[in-house]
Amino acid sequence: MEASSKPQEVTLGGGSRGDLQGARCRGTDGRGEETKERSGGRAMPVGDDPEVVVEPCVIAVDDSSVDRALVTALLRRSKYRVTAVDSGKRALEILGSEPNVSMIITDYWMPEMTGYDLLKKVKESSELKQIPVVIMSSENVPTRITRCLEEGAEDFLLKPVRPSDISRITTRMLH
Repeated sequence: MEASSKPQEVTLGGGSRGDLQGARCRGTDGRGEETKERSGGRAMPVGDDPEVVVEPCVIAVDDSSVDRALVTALLRRSKYRVTAVDSGKRALEILGSEPNVSMIITDYWMPEMTGYDLLKKVKESSELKQIPVVIMSSENVPTRITRCLEEGAEDFLLKPVRPSDISRITTRMLH
């Protein structure tokens, strides 16, 4: 378990691993100022100002720091901003204050709140239900996969997550 439950925040750019303390999903520059970067045609205008844009943001949820870092790196390579958190409860906190989430990718099996529980809470919320949720698991259990898909998951990925998995889900959901 990590010492802090603060979200790891990842921004676009040619930085190093030190970028984990960058801007959150709102498209800020670390000081709270909204960025004006455009990239790959996926940027979305903010409010009435067509010059201020926000890149699609993904919340990555996994209690394993290794898996969380892998998913974050793969999404980042595909030019998405990522807020990585270690629990479903923390993801719900971020969702409660963040209007620009384009997708949630979550581990199935986590302490306190499973990815399935997070999926159910998102799909039961009138404010959040439109956000695509992708479940990941290292266990290939057909009944679990079916249950998640029936509850509204957009996809179910087997770990380790591969670049082709990220490409497939981002092409289908975020473009």
